[in-house]
Amino acid sequence: QVQLEESGGGLVQAGGSLRLSCAASARTFFYQMGWFRQAPGKEREFVASIRGSDYRTYYADSVKGRFTISRDNAKNTVYLQMNSLKPEDTGVYYCNAYDGFRNRDYWGQGTQVAVSS
Repeated sequence: QVQLEESGGGLVQAGGSLRLSCAASARTFFYQMGWFRQAPGKEREFVASIRGSDYRTYYADSVKGRFTISRDNAKNTVYLQMNSLKPEDTGVYYCNAYDGFRNRDYWGQGTQVAVSS
């Protein structure tokens, strides 16, 4: 069982930056780690992910060029650097860990990001 704890959310003006962190309670070296978000009244959507084996990254088109996902396996932590934030980036951001061997997903409780115009 892996527990995930997000931090770093907050209120920022459009054009600003935030850095989210997600700390895992166990080793996640082989897990694919990712970030998802859910805006009010909308479904949860994929934002970015990073593989454990080769650190390959994936991004939603809406955040490409503005967000950067990274991981520190020694700290069992994944980060999401968010630059040039827009009001449409507002939502609850959830950390995800995917165990490909067991086909299991783990989720954090989420951290709120609010971008004012």
